Amino acid sequence: MRFRHPDGSTVHLAYCTNVHPAEDLDGVRRMLSEYAEQVRRRLGRNTLGIGLWLARNASRTLVENPAALRDLRSELDGRGLEVVTLNGFPYEGFGAEEVKYRVYHPDWTEEKRYAYTLDLARLLTVLLPDDVTEGSISTLPLAWRAPFGQTRSHTACRALTALAEQLDALQQRTGRSVLVGLEPEPGCAVETTADAVEALTGAGAPPHHRVGVCIDTCHLATQFEDPGAAVDRLRSAGIPIVKAQLSAALHAEEPHLPSVREALAAFAEPRFLHQTRTRTPDGTVRGTDDLDRALTDDRPLPDSGPWRCHFHVPLHAAPEPPLTSTMPVLRDTLARLVGGSVPLTRHLEVETYTWQALPARLRPSDPGQLAAGIAEELALVRGYLIDLGLKEIQ
Repeated sequence: MRFRHPDGSTVHLAYCTNVHPAEDLDGVRRMLSEYAEQVRRRLGRNTLGIGLWLARNASRTLVENPAALRDLRSELDGRGLEVVTLNGFPYEGFGAEEVKYRVYHPDWTEEKRYAYTLDLARLLTVLLPDDVTEGSISTLPLAWRAPFGQTRSHTACRALTALAEQLDALQQRTGRSVLVGLEPEPGCAVETTADAVEALTGAGAPPHHRVGVCIDTCHLATQFEDPGAAVDRLRSAGIPIVKAQLSAALHAEEPHLPSVREALAAFAEPRFLHQTRTRTPDGTVRGTDDLDRALTDDRPLPDSGPWRCHFHVPLHAAPEPPLTSTMPVLRDTLARLVGGSVPLTRHLEVETYTWQALPARLRPSDPGQLAAGIAEELALVRGYLIDLGLKEIQ
């Protein structure tokens, strides 16, 4: 979906296909048919943007087989789908029964991560619509936090700098520019926007014209970051906001109450990591790596103030009381990013990948229900953008 900003530029809205994890090219094609095209039809649009996730096996197949890549581009066109951004965070196995810490491997200290991301950039230059010359890739925020010292940080920055050089060369060959955004996430080496500024402005940092930040509004909220301060911090440091992932975290206002803890327990599940945070009266953010740990009897997390949990809940459907979501953070961030005189990013991506990890009563029971839910999320964000003065154009 495309929107015209009041300044005349185009802002793209997509949904991320990591909600339909496919490890190979056949799986990607099934996903396009069974879900993405159905979402487009439900929205009544001729063209729908998707933030494509290509697992390592699928991306390698496409790099090694140019005919397969051309066929994929043709299929996207035929189904009314367009790609301006890729999710390069998960490397593989995102549909596994247990993902948890595995999603952070390989990290930016490993050659595999560099090679995978460069492959994605090469593919994106072919997948971009004919009238679009700039694409984006979101990637993990260097690595999980431990072990991650200065030596590994320097290694990661060297890899990103080498990638930037390859992206420069790629633009010279193709006329298409690809930017990469680190996605700050709770528990990672780059956990907050302040961490991103430190990582991307220190000695040996990669160049800003290629490497910036992807703001995920669920992660931002989970860390209790103020949207305005976070955006201003990045702008002051000259760090580009490559893309924004629109998502909402789980919020519990009174986690000391037994009824609230019982409601939270329904979201503690074995597949994904659900980092949980609280902010103490002195402003310190404390947390646990997973929700089930926060709920243990020894109470490792203070519960005198609200908790927020890294669980991407559907945007259009607030959790049942006594829980809520952090949708106000999403709305405030969106207003800061595209509600001003110029957009601070032009790539927006709805990323609710946890539909099948929701408590059983809330999960979609078939592909049609999932497609309907994703369409409702996109319709909600469309309304927000129109309220901010943008005009839908495609």
